[in-house]
Amino acid sequence: MTDNQRPDLAPVRTSEVVAALDLPTRAGALLEAGFRLALVAGHDDGHAVRVVYVLCAGPPDRRVELEVLLDPDHPAVPSLAAWSFPASRFERELHDLFGVEPVGHPFLRPLVRHQQWPADWYPLRRGAGPVPAMSEDAESFPFVPVDGPGVYEIPVGPVHAGLIEPGHFRFSVVGESILKMKARLWFVHRGIERLFEGHPVDHGVVLSERISGDTAAAHALAYCLAVEEALGVEVPQSAHVLRAIVVELERITNHVTDLGALCNDAGFGIAQARALTLRERLLRLAGEVTGHRLLRGAIRPGGAELRRLPTDAELAEIAAGVGDLVELATSNTVVMDRFVGTAVLSRGDAEAIGVLGVVARASGIATDARVAHPFCDLETGLTPVVEEAGDVAARFTVRAREVTASLRLVAELTGHVRALTAGVDDLPQRGGSGLGIVEGWRGTIVHRVEVDDRGQLTRAKIVDPSFLTWPALSVALADTIVPDFPLANKSFNLSYAGNDL
Repeated sequence: MTDNQRPDLAPVRTSEVVAALDLPTRAGALLEAGFRLALVAGHDDGHAVRVVYVLCAGPPDRRVELEVLLDPDHPAVPSLAAWSFPASRFERELHDLFGVEPVGHPFLRPLVRHQQWPADWYPLRRGAGPVPAMSEDAESFPFVPVDGPGVYEIPVGPVHAGLIEPGHFRFSVVGESILKMKARLWFVHRGIERLFEGHPVDHGVVLSERISGDTAAAHALAYCLAVEEALGVEVPQSAHVLRAIVVELERITNHVTDLGALCNDAGFGIAQARALTLRERLLRLAGEVTGHRLLRGAIRPGGAELRRLPTDAELAEIAAGVGDLVELATSNTVVMDRFVGTAVLSRGDAEAIGVLGVVARASGIATDARVAHPFCDLETGLTPVVEEAGDVAARFTVRAREVTASLRLVAELTGHVRALTAGVDDLPQRGGSGLGIVEGWRGTIVHRVEVDDRGQLTRAKIVDPSFLTWPALSVALADTIVPDFPLANKSFNLSYAGNDL
């Protein structure tokens, strides 16, 4: 492994301007060729509203951007919902934030927008101004009711008893069986994307680390990769190795936490106690490796810096503890009875919805950005961990197996480290656009940035995997009993903050 970038690791990104009427044909051809719609970004350029569609595939790493220019007074674009369910959600978001009408959308209703927002206020348009007064006489959100003998509703949230973020879950139930669950989110919408605008690129990494607190490293890396592509910076492989170590430590820590939390939701507290002990050990290791328990500050535009490396003995100790934890859980018949067959997400449903990460791999889909969009040279390669059952047990098993794989990967990577600091010293001051794709512990994260000639951000668009995976939770809950909702929800463990940008 050298500091030279391997040619096959360089992503191939193409960009083309497409007329609005030609968008379905061009995008549809890419979707049929195996690309997925990874991001849709609106832009208000003053003279025009511009929409950028990012479709990607891999391996080999391929990225295609389709740009559509629209009339700023009457922005409208043909809907792609017939080709892609993710497109239907991106279009609803685009309509809420930019006022762009997706013509032909089959079910256009608010996504980000809550009913208290003024109807003609689009916060990411130029001249939107400060947040206006919210409407006090807004109508209720248009939930679709479920009628029939014995059907009743259970509303949960948005304020919850535990220390979790706000989300409203409305269950339509017969007896204890869930017929339908509708999740209403965006109660913590913070306007993150607007906060990036006007800042130098090196300031944006601090904000990216706070998009979703438990995913600080992966979001920071996706942001840095996007900035580096926009500025034309080639980062040495030695810096990417340090970055990969940090992201894998983040994956291990969060997966271990989830293993214990799943056991706890099945009433097996002793496994949770062991997991919390391991988690604290990992958090302390993170603090020693990077200076921050949540791994902040190690990854920056142009490079990375660590304080020390994990030792083989530390990694072996953690591996042994995880092995004991998994054996304790899987040998308990009560726990496995709760896990097996609960909240099943079939492969067909997972593919149709476009889910990512752990949830996709537990339903038999071998998707992993470390393989499809690699940024670091892994000499021994990496094979995505896949299970087929699509239930809570499969999602537990994927996490457990990925911890083992990530521990091996960290041990491999540390063997190639020759210095704890690597990267370029100065970033060029130039304009451009860039795309960063990283496999976070929940799934694939995508950042797209645009930078002006002064080196300041003019637009940042972020897609956390939770945005694309949240709809699958409702599907998996069909025929699940109400008492198993906390267990099913934890097996997905999606981010509210990462979704509610």
